[in-house]
Amino acid sequence: MVVIDGQKSDVNISNFENLEQVFENVMNEGYLQDRIVTDVILNNEPFSEIYPHQSEDIETGEIESLEIKSASITEMASNITLEMYKVINIMAGGGKQVAELFRQADDAEALELYQDLLDVTRDFLGMIGSLRDTFTLKDHPQFTKNVEEFNSLFTEMSEVLENEDWILLADLLEFEFLPAVNKWKQVVSDIREDIRSSK
Repeated sequence: MVVIDGQKSDVNISNFENLEQVFENVMNEGYLQDRIVTDVILNNEPFSEIYPHQSEDIETGEIESLEIKSASITEMASNITLEMYKVINIMAGGGKQVAELFRQADDAEALELYQDLLDVTRDFLGMIGSLRDTFTLKDHPQFTKNVEEFNSLFTEMSEVLENEDWILLADLLEFEFLPAVNKWKQVVSDIREDIRSSK
């Protein structure tokens, strides 16, 4: 028997050869429709695959108990937006730190952190774009405005980077990047509101 979100299901583990087949059956029978699995408890221990299709190697004879916990896509999106506030703070802190390092002429450390900052910013924009496409029914002009501001700012910063003008790059980070980052808080707030109203 499989427990899904605290409820006993009709899935009989002994009808399957391995754990992966059990998972496939749970998905195919619609138990987790519009939901995302957050935890799998196998034999009273948290389980997550260390390598792809590891669940295929676990025979059902080894399974004493199986519990699957999930959250709705909307809940997950709402939780992600909370994390995005933290990412905004990380980006702001990172921008400030990189600017300080450039001003202290610690160019190697600054450039390394600057690359990390670009990676975090790219991931942030990808995630926020994905959330907006999935949940936002309204058109947020601030979103478009912020993306355009970031694009022109990063184009300018790339040119400055090529010229190795570290002080100008520090100025751009401190006086243009930081204010631009803080504007994303309102966009995240708007998206949170859209997610809440889509429930």
